[in-house]
Amino acid sequence: MDERKKQILKAVVEDYVISAEPVGSKSLIERHNLGVSSATIRHEMADLEAEGYLEKPYTSAGRIPSDKGYRSYVDELLEVGELPRTQAIAMRTMFKDSLVELTDLIRQATAVLSAQNDYVSLALTPKYANSRLRQVKLLMIEPGKVLVVVVLAAGLVKDRLVRISDQISGEQLDRLGKAIEEGLAGKKLSDITLVTVAGTVSGQPLADGLLNQVIYEAYVSIKQAEHLDLYVEGTHRLLAQPEYRDVDKAHRFMRALGEEKTIAGYIADLPAADDLACGRYLVRIGQEITLDGFEDTSFITSTYCVNGEVYGQIGVIGPRRMDYGRIISQIRFINRQLHEATSDAPHISKDNHEA
Repeated sequence: MDERKKQILKAVVEDYVISAEPVGSKSLIERHNLGVSSATIRHEMADLEAEGYLEKPYTSAGRIPSDKGYRSYVDELLEVGELPRTQAIAMRTMFKDSLVELTDLIRQATAVLSAQNDYVSLALTPKYANSRLRQVKLLMIEPGKVLVVVVLAAGLVKDRLVRISDQISGEQLDRLGKAIEEGLAGKKLSDITLVTVAGTVSGQPLADGLLNQVIYEAYVSIKQAEHLDLYVEGTHRLLAQPEYRDVDKAHRFMRALGEEKTIAGYIADLPAADDLACGRYLVRIGQEITLDGFEDTSFITSTYCVNGEVYGQIGVIGPRRMDYGRIISQIRFINRQLHEATSDAPHISKDNHEA
């Protein structure tokens, strides 16, 4: 593609991002100093359409970018700058009251990102099979009802409300919880089995039937902590976009967005995602996204880090007509905030993944 076509494609993408209306040669002449006639622009746009970079809606004389056009724009023409100072200050302020628990920081990062754009923001924690256990707490809410709290070495907290026999007292439960924690602290989740959990409480003065209930619920809670967590914010904002005025399209997207396990798995398996350095981003556009219901969207995901080590993914889902430069700037800023927040809290550390 020659330089003139690149400039015209860039202008079409950026005008379409703003207007959500097909772009014609007249508006390009009015808005951009391209240095050529309207006839020349029409000819170049026709060539770009023939080459697959632009598409022409049936009811319009203007053109819109295709997936190929967006890809060329993102890879070759996109300019990503720093956030405006006022927006950076606003986003940083939203982090000031963050709790030091890593789960809350990740959730808040997603909320802060969502508040700055009209798209869906998300964060994905990694699968924790290689993570190490720090604490297990068995907290009696009332007789027969127990909150099992699992804390990983990175500071992430998972809890689960379970029912057990009301014949188990709070004192017995506390003693069992301490025994399980002492026996398993520092072990990889992937190495913990039902047998290893049972081994930590062997010899405890409790009937086998009651003891087995506690062993089983503790084990299930620990193993569930391995699972991917996906935090999603801003769904209602995306539905305000012109692309979703079509009720059927909006319903299809909402159904797809509800498949959180599928989305989490897709993001976790993105090509080379594990190899991305902290703060790097990955863009997937339209048909590149192999999830039903997301054909008209784009994903921008980026690795976030804890103490300089790759930890999870944070990103944005929006229409293909998204402001890529602005969103990437916001994601980069959020990445830095997460890094600073975890660096300032030394007890929040990346899990030890050594063998």
